[in-house]
This record gives sequence, structure tokens and C-alpha cells, in this order.
Amino acid sequence: MTAPLFYVEPGALDHVTGGSSLLLDGPEGRHAATVRRIAAGESVQVADGTGRLAQAVVRAAGRDELDLSIVSVEVVEPAAPRFVLVQALAKGDRDDQAIEAATELGVDEVVPWQAERSIVQWRGERGAKSLRKWAGVVRAAAKQSRRPVVPVVAEPVDRKALCDRVSRDARTLVLHEEATASLNDVELPAGGDVLLVVGPEGGISPAELDALTEAGAVAVRLGPTVLRSSSAGPAALAVLLARTRW
Repeated sequence: MTAPLFYVEPGALDHVTGGSSLLLDGPEGRHAATVRRIAAGESVQVADGTGRLAQAVVRAAGRDELDLSIVSVEVVEPAAPRFVLVQALAKGDRDDQAIEAATELGVDEVVPWQAERSIVQWRGERGAKSLRKWAGVVRAAAKQSRRPVVPVVAEPVDRKALCDRVSRDARTLVLHEEATASLNDVELPAGGDVLLVVGPEGGISPAELDALTEAGAVAVRLGPTVLRSSSAGPAALAVLLARTRW
């Protein structure tokens, strides 16, 4: 079984090498020692969330910390192309479910989209709180799936901001039930960002689809069935990852 992974702050592993000592404390140390009850002699992984990953053995376990002996350190290079899930805000935590599954699968970035038909509205303090919640969901999912890099959680975008990004990025694929092109057949770039746009419960409006395609996006169909907002993104991402990384 793969050793459990815990996160430290970015930069904390910059000068750590094989044979070094490291104290895992704070919330992660408490989780490891108190919740997971990891004991001396067990193996763990420690990552800084940006790609630096250490393999370690526990020398001693305290009440809320672990004293670690570092075995090795590696830098995990970013994969190409980068996959970005643009997830429309959805009710009933369905957007949370989508980004959680996408993170476990291997998405590199998630972008909250205030779509025209999104029932949920992110404004003011509620918006800031919701964005923090997304960041927490993504971090927890990355930790559970043993990912040394925590996906980026971008600032929310509206139609204009999304179209601006579409015009700059390498490829944008919009999931749409009336599209004729198959997701499995569309050409993918070797590098850059590939945006995967998923609409809310009511779907992407005709005006939004027109604006996105004018900016350079391509509408694609995932399959013969219509999926929920919570499952469409992860399902499409799995297809893309199977074609490029798995």
C-alpha cells in the first residue's frame, strides 16, 4: 500500500536531502500522529504541494507531531498539456463533487465559472467563503490521492473573463449535448493549457456557447447520455487523461 502523504508549506523541502531530519507538526502532524496514529518505523510521504516530494521513515511519534528521517527527495515535473476544469457553479454541492473527483483523477487547475444559468451566486463574503471551501476540497482530495502537486484553484470568472482566457490558451473544449464532434476524437496539443468547460444544471446558454466558440473553443460531445454537472467534468477528464497520461 502506498505510504500516506502529508503536506508542508511551500519551500519547506527546498534544502532537505536524503539523511536529513524533518519535524512534521501543526495540523498535518496532529492528523498523522493523533488521527492516523502513525508510529515509529512506518513510512510516510511529505510534499510541499508544488512538486517536491520526500520519502521518509518515522523515527519517533509525539502527541501531535512526527520526527522524520528523510530517505529521498524528488521533484515531480509538471505534466503536459495541463488540464483545466472550468466548472460552472451548481447547487447542492455538485460543483464540490466535480472538483473533488477531478482532483483525484489528475486535473491541474479548477476555475469557478459564474455561468448565466448558475442558480448559485458567488458575491461578496459568500463568494470568498465558497472559494476557500473549493481550495479545501481540492487540497483534501489531492492529499487523499497522494498527489505531490495541489491543483490551482483560480479566481471565479464570468463569461467575458472566460472568453479572454479561451482566446489565449492552447485548446478549449466545451461539453455540449448537441455537439457533433466527439471528445475522444478531438486533437489535443502537446503542451499548454487545455480547458474543459462544463455548464450548470440548466446547461450552457446559446449566447455563452456562441461567445466561447467565437473565442476559439470547440463544442464536443462526451457520449449518448446527458450527465449531471457533478459527473460530466470528471468523466470527460478521464477520457482526456487516458489519451495522454494513463
